[in-house]
Order: sequence, then C-alpha cells, then structure tokens
Amino acid sequence: MSVLDTKNLSPRLLSFITAIIIATANALLSLLLPTPWYTPFFVFGTTFAVIYFLYYYTLQRFIYRKIKIIYKFIYQTKATKKEEFFYEKILPQKSLEEVSEDVHKWANQRKDEIERLRANEQFRKEFLMNLAHELRTPIFSVQGYVDTLLGGALEDEMVNRKFLNNASKSIDRLVRLVDDLDVISKLESGKIPLIQEMFCIQDLIKDVYEEFSLKAKERDIALSFKKGTERPILVNADKQKIKQVLVNLVENALKYGNEHGHVIAGCYEMDDKHVYIEISDDGPGIAEEHLPRIFERFYRADRSRARAIGGTGLGLAIVKHIVEAHGQTVNVRSKVGVGSSFGFTLDRTSD
Repeated sequence: MSVLDTKNLSPRLLSFITAIIIATANALLSLLLPTPWYTPFFVFGTTFAVIYFLYYYTLQRFIYRKIKIIYKFIYQTKATKKEEFFYEKILPQKSLEEVSEDVHKWANQRKDEIERLRANEQFRKEFLMNLAHELRTPIFSVQGYVDTLLGGALEDEMVNRKFLNNASKSIDRLVRLVDDLDVISKLESGKIPLIQEMFCIQDLIKDVYEEFSLKAKERDIALSFKKGTERPILVNADKQKIKQVLVNLVENALKYGNEHGHVIAGCYEMDDKHVYIEISDDGPGIAEEHLPRIFERFYRADRSRARAIGGTGLGLAIVKHIVEAHGQTVNVRSKVGVGSSFGFTLDRTSD
C-alpha cells in the first residue's frame, strides 16, 4: 500500500513527502548543469526547506481553517476553552478522511432529525385535523338544536325539552373533550405529580368493576378475573391515576365488546420487581394495521362505530401517558373476531 493511501496521513508528513519529491527532482536536474559538485546538495536543501514550510503552512493555515469553519457549522455552538483546544490541537492531527467521516456522520444525524421533524409535522397536522373534527361534531349539534329552538321549536312542548337534552349531551361531550385534552397536556408537561403509594391492584380493579356493574349488566357482559391471578398483589404507584387507566380500559371493553360477552382482568407477577396487569375482552378485535397507532390521540380503528358509541378519542392516549409517567410500558394484543387485550406494567412491592 502506498504511503499516500493511508488514512492517518498528517499535514506534517504530507508536507515532508512532497518536499522530498520536489527537492530530489530539482537536485537531479541540477546535475545536468555545469555547476560545482555541492550544487545538487544546496538545491536539495533549499528546495526541501522552502517547499516543506510553504506546503505545511498552506495546509495548516488554509485548508484546516476551512475545515475549522465546517466544524463550527456542524456543532453550531460558541467554542469553549475545551473546544478551542480541539480546534488548535486535535483537529490538525485529523486526516481529511476522518474529517469526511465526521461530516458524513453529522449529515446522517441531520437527516434523521429532518425525518423526525417531518413525522412530527405530519402528526401535528393529523392532530389538528382530528381535533377540529372532534370539536366540530358537538358544536354543530348544539348550534343545530339552538337554531331550531330559536326558529320556533322553543314553543313546542313536544320537542323543546328533547332538543335541550340533546344539546346538553353535546355540551357534556365537549366538556369531556376539553378535560381530557387538559389532562394530556398536564401529563406531557409533568405538571401532574405522581403520588406513589402501596395498594392491592386486585382491590382497585374490583372498585372499577363495581363502578361499571350497571353498565355491564345493561349489555349482559360479565366482569371477572383470570383464574389463577386472584391472589392479592401489592404495587407501588399513583393509585388515582392507575384507577383512571383501569377505568378507561374497562370502559372501552364495555363499549366495544360484544353483548353477552366477558371482560377479564389478569394480574401476573413478571419477576420480583414488576407486575403485568391486563384487561381483555372477547369483542370484535382490532385489525393488525391499526395496532401501532392505537394509543395516538384521536386515532380510531373504526371511526363509524366509534362515532356512534361516543367518547373523546383520548382514552387510550391518557392510558399511555399515565403508564409512561410511571416509567412503565403499555401494550395491546388483538385479533379480529377473537378480542383485544390491553396490558401495562407496574412496580411490585414485597408482601
């Protein structure tokens, strides 16, 4: 391999090699002239010194000044004393290949950042579009009922109370939407502190089951525990927020599950430190292509059915934020025609 092919060729070594080559060539040419015997040595020494220092100065002061500007652009920060040391001592020792690799790495980082920004921009557009749609539905409903009442229906006792009740339901939905958005915003900003305490997760699930007993009875859906997971397990978490997680999951299971079906809670000891809680139903299930986005705000796998059932479209997003605020993970398993299972982990405490 040629010396010039090495990736660690420094400016000093490159200057030395270039000066040797040119000085040797000039010295050999001087032998062709009728000059004293010491002339080739003089030519060699003079040429070497001039070429070496000139070439070395050019590399150091010109090329690496340009590279220094590139590094400043890459890092985009005001240089500290440590960075100045890098520019003055470390950078000149780098080969052009190493500098090229640094620039390539920086370009890839910027590419990844641009792709993330594009994804975030697409998410923002979808969020605003979905938010506008969710707000428009109850607002237009209220507007329609009020306009009808003002148009003369207010005096008709057969419809005025019915229209007012419907308008009230739309307003309630709008309030729930705003409340859920407020909760998500506070969770994202960390403005809602976690109040950790020790409690039995099965007891909390039973409380949630009790709250939904009437709704479950209306649809003839049985609420139960997975056999073998009834033994009390103590967890350490924010009890009220975990209750909100369970409320959202059980409510979804009752909304979207089949009549005469089952909602089953399972509590599994993963290891000495973690517990896995899962809420399952035997409903219609969710198509596989929807699963990666099911926890996004306003994302609905079946928009027509979801619209008829109601809800803000933020329940699972709130679940995800609460669980991740605990430093835990949440997941979903589902198959069309079989049912869905939503699970999350919590820290376990010793009995």
